[in-house]
Amino acid sequence: QVQLVESGGGLVQAGGSLRLSCAASGRTVSTYIMAWFRQAPGKEREFVARITWNGGFTYYGDSVKGRFTISRDNRKNLVYLQMNVLKPEDTALYYCAASRTTSSDGREYDYWGQGTQVTVSS
Repeated sequence: QVQLVESGGGLVQAGGSLRLSCAASGRTVSTYIMAWFRQAPGKEREFVARITWNGGFTYYGDSVKGRFTISRDNRKNLVYLQMNVLKPEDTALYYCAASRTTSSDGREYDYWGQGTQVTVSS
């Protein structure tokens, strides 16, 4: 069993930055692929980024590539999402998720946090 708790969301002006954190608990959490997804009101859930268990490989959705960076610290069981040059269209509820499968499809993820809200004002 893996528990995930996100933090770090908030209100920021366009062009600003935020860093989201995901605290993971569970005996084998360091072996999971970790990812961030987001969902805006009235829209489908969108893949944002994922990272392999050792942090050696990352992959990003097209809409955030070059602006967001995912990282992890397995000693602390933390996953981060550094978000730079934020845009109003980045406004969404951001979720941390864990999977045994390398995928950008949220249906492949077994564990989810409750989400943290990011709002970008223009």
